[in-house]
Formats: sequence, structure tokens, C-alpha cells
Amino acid sequence: MILYPLPGSRAYQERLYPDPALLDPATRAKLKLETHEDVIAHFTKTSLDEDGIQIEPGSLTVTKGTGGTGYMVGFRALPAFAQQAEHFAAMHVAMLDARHAGLALDGCDACRETPAWNPMAGFPVNRSDGPSEWLPCLPVGMPVANHQAVTLMHYPPIVAYRTANYLNNMTLRRWAQILQCTGIGSPERYHAILDVNPIAAPGSGESEYPNDYFPISLTSMFFDNDARGLTYVRSMLELMLNPPSNAENPLTLPLLVCGSPLYDPQAPGWFRTRYKAHLPKDANGSPTVNVLQAGFIRVLPDSPKKTPYLIANHMIAAGVTGRCTDDPAQIPDIRKYEAQDLAAASFLGLCAAAAKRGEEVDPEEAIGTACERWFGPGQGDGSGAPNPASESDRLTICALAQMDLCFNPKTISPTYTYEQALARCQSKGGADFSPCFGCA
Repeated sequence: MILYPLPGSRAYQERLYPDPALLDPATRAKLKLETHEDVIAHFTKTSLDEDGIQIEPGSLTVTKGTGGTGYMVGFRALPAFAQQAEHFAAMHVAMLDARHAGLALDGCDACRETPAWNPMAGFPVNRSDGPSEWLPCLPVGMPVANHQAVTLMHYPPIVAYRTANYLNNMTLRRWAQILQCTGIGSPERYHAILDVNPIAAPGSGESEYPNDYFPISLTSMFFDNDARGLTYVRSMLELMLNPPSNAENPLTLPLLVCGSPLYDPQAPGWFRTRYKAHLPKDANGSPTVNVLQAGFIRVLPDSPKKTPYLIANHMIAAGVTGRCTDDPAQIPDIRKYEAQDLAAASFLGLCAAAAKRGEEVDPEEAIGTACERWFGPGQGDGSGAPNPASESDRLTICALAQMDLCFNPKTISPTYTYEQALARCQSKGGADFSPCFGCA
């Protein structure tokens, strides 16, 4: 039996998870999330599932201590997963302690004392989320022990908090499809996400511009501030990038920094300001964070391992701003978007394969290999129009583009499944499998 207390007091622990009283009523009823114990158990089980750690059915328990003491988590892992379960418990506790998740709460408390906290409170900023509400929202319910990468993003959408599920949204469903299309068999191992602003707020692809209330400076003030000890982002990155399962790797897990120059670029913007000394410079000497740029950083000055990184589009950027244009070598052309996203996913797969072999990956070489696959021979920098050598890969780009171009706003999902989009491309895409033949 794996049995461990969560860190801190009961009041502290309850702040780490969504408040059951603030959940969507339908979600609360469907998932039976009436108490804090229910919510903690729900997210713990989700994390175990994302990590692929199998436990005995019905063995997961969350119990409340007496006299105001905190919550205790327990479960029985199947024998084949005993060591992974130990790693899970250690990471679960570490991620939630005062030196990691607690720094997010400290930053939110400091922000609440200023006019920067939810300046549009009481008024809607998009069509779907109601009056603007901000709530601390931490990366719970994601893989914590067996993940293969960490993805840096902007902030979690409020719907993730209200539905008690960060992972069930169009952004990550699309990303899972991209990962599968590159040959990655367990996309859930790539769902470890860290937001530079750990605050759930209105999202849905409509609130970023002109309603950007989470600029780079907000992260720098409240979640990456050495002077005030508010170092949540880098403290959590240092932990998440090197779980016990990665102990033998000479490098940390890879870091995917997501934000298209045309859509939600704040995570790469923060990355640029924080690691400017590590990054390549343009002709003017200014640090760059261009899409498909790869290299190394050290998360903290004294980090024992280097971190391979890649700058990528926001995972939903193609679906929001992508379209058919006369120049497939430049975004927002949908074909360029798809090839860039597929190359980013392939990069992560190459990093994982190198780690499995006990080798130290070269990030620039890995992204070059990925680009050669999705852009074509001689296009290791991904600068031109995508033209993969493989017919199957050309079809993949077309099918994904059809899914992103043909969207059903009523169901908030693509009009076509991947298989349906693939069939459409085979029958309508022509000799070059162009996706620009319209939607039914």
C-alpha cells in the first residue's frame, strides 16, 4: 500500500485543488465531486492514469486527518508498477509543497493586493465564459512521474477549472492527434503542462487580443521574481523536468515552449526575457525565440543538468488563425502550421528515443531531422513550404489541416474525424494532397 500525507495544513492543501463549490454543477454531479476528498482523489487518479500506473480497482483513498490535520492519499499499485508508484508519490508531494505549488499561491496572493488581479471582474471578455473570474489553478491531474517532456504555456482556461479537467479541451485533443501522427504511441506522456501564469481565467481562443491581462510583466512580478522570493515558474520547471524516472538521463526532459507569433506568444516571451543570455541573437543583438528554434538552457544558474528546449506554436494556433493562402511557406498558411506542429512533436519523440538509448540528444540536430521529415529533404531549418518525401506524411498534413479548417462551433470540435479527413484528402486533395478544397 502506498500511503502518504499531502504537504502543509488542510487549509493549504484545499487551496491547491479546485474548490468543489466552484465547479460546474453538471460536472460536480457527473463526477461526484462534492467534497475536497472527492476532488483530490479525482485528480490523483487522473494523474495515475496519465502516467500509465495501474492500481487495484477501488483502492485509491483520500482521508481527512483529525483535529484539523491534512489529507492522506493511499492506493495499491499492481506489482509491476510498484517502483513507478513510489516515484509518483514522491513527485506528487514535492510538486504540491511550499517550495513549488505553494509559490504559485504566494504569487496569486501578492497579485490580489494590486489592481493587476482580474481588472475586468464582473464583466465578460468573450462570448462563452461569463463574467471574468480569476482563480489560482495548478498543474494537477497531469502525468507527474512517467512524462517524457514538459510543455510551457500561458495560462489555463477557466473551463479547465470548472470542469475539473485541464486535459479535455480542443487544444490538447488536437495535440494528442498531432503526437499520434508522428508515431508517438502514448501521447498522454506528453501532457505535463506548466503555465507561466497559474491562474484560470476566460480563454476559448477569444480573450487574448486585445484582452491580454496576462502580459510577460505579470509573470515576472508575481511568478518569477527573485527579489520577492516568488520563483514559482523556474522552481516548478526544475522539478518537473527531472523526475526520478529521468535520473539516468544526462539531460533533463525536453521543454516545449508554446506560443505562435500570431497567437498567444506570452510563454516564449517570458522565456526570452528570462533566458536572454542563453539564446541566439539576431542581427541587432536581440535574443530570439523563433518557432522551431532549439538549443539548451539551464533552468537555474546552478542546475546540474542542461535542458533541451524547442520553441513551438501554441497547440491551437493553427485552428484559430490558420487558413489557406498563396504562400504555404509562411504562417498563417495552414500547411505551414501543420508541418511546424508535426516537427515539434517529432522533436519530442527523438528526444525520448535518445534518452532511452542513454544518449545525450543534440536539440538542433533533432529538430533538423524532424524538419527534414515534415518539410522535405534539404529543409532542415523548416523555412520553406512543407513537402515531405513520404506520401503518407503529405496526407497527414492535409488531413490535419482539414480538421483545423472545418470546425463545428456547436459541438466545439472538428467537423471530421482524422479518418474522415484523410479520406477527403485522398479523394479531393489532388496530386499534391492540398487541403484547400473547402469544407462540406
